[in-house]
Amino acid sequence: MLPEVGLEGQRKICSTSVLCIGAGGLGSPIAMYLAAAGIGRIGILDFDVVDETNLQRQLLHGTSDIGRPKTESARDTLRELNPLVEVQLHRERITSANALDLIRPYDIVVDGTDNFPTRYLTNDACVLLRKPNVYGSIFRFEGQASVFAPHLGGPCYRCLYPEPPPPGSVPSCAEGGVLGVLPGMIGCIQATEILKLAAGIGTPLLGRLLAYDALEMKFRELRLRRDPKCPLCGEQPTITELTDYEPFCATPPPEEMKNMHPDEVSVADMKRALDDASLGIQVVDCREPSEYAAAHVPGVMFLPLSELQLRLDELKPEQGYYIHCRSGGRSMKLVQFLKQNGFKNVKSVAGGIHAWADAYDPNMPKV
Repeated sequence: MLPEVGLEGQRKICSTSVLCIGAGGLGSPIAMYLAAAGIGRIGILDFDVVDETNLQRQLLHGTSDIGRPKTESARDTLRELNPLVEVQLHRERITSANALDLIRPYDIVVDGTDNFPTRYLTNDACVLLRKPNVYGSIFRFEGQASVFAPHLGGPCYRCLYPEPPPPGSVPSCAEGGVLGVLPGMIGCIQATEILKLAAGIGTPLLGRLLAYDALEMKFRELRLRRDPKCPLCGEQPTITELTDYEPFCATPPPEEMKNMHPDEVSVADMKRALDDASLGIQVVDCREPSEYAAAHVPGVMFLPLSELQLRLDELKPEQGYYIHCRSGGRSMKLVQFLKQNGFKNVKSVAGGIHAWADAYDPNMPKV
């Protein structure tokens, strides 16, 4: 009934295919609204299973789905919404080896991920294949969305962020938290952009970044320009093929981290320090109070990273410290700060409390 869409626009929507990378917080509203709108074929790419801690924001899944592959749970939900939509499952990680083959059969790609390796890989593959990349990201109370499509005259993600951030420098939603309704807001914006692109109506977010602050209930629009020196879509590109971005911006597995950095120890070292006081090592938990309240290791000193400046005098430069956080990113930052301030014997626990739970306490909540 919308004159801007009409029967012809609905036919275009029904003939469009969309690959949704991620079936989590952003992927949930995206996939559900696309199925309800009648997008002809929806690909769901996700290798993870449903976890109870997902359910405050991942509405594709329910309590009965806990432990199931997210792809299967998503398929069942979408079929309930619209049995006429074809749902294609890709239960695998997207890598440099399979990204082009995964993306090529689809008209539009939507980024519903929460990590930088996948975000850069998706962007680069979409540019090389000339596919629109409908981008969204969320953190705590803030989110942003845009459409990256150099072949349509806009910039790509690398025009905005040319290089991935250092490992551990940006916490994930699981580390920093996210307001459960936030991905609903950003995901709906992404779904709107997809439907506009599919129907050929309106003005897409090309060259524009829409930023949303939930606490202030404010939107801001930032103008983006295509960078002629962009290494991917610029006038003289240096990136002409895909690579895996884990070494550049992901937090590596604990066993790899120990080989990579001399300022790290394993959870086995942490356990020895807790068990043997003669070693003279104090273990410190630098997570936030809400994380500590949910799960912590007995016998550790609790010093949130956010309170460090006020409580630095509680640490003694001559004392030895093993510092842990959730997975190793924040603790490494704290170790580097302390070494710059005269502390000699400080180490970060690789893998953090997640590695501890895997090794010694499988019933511990991973927060």
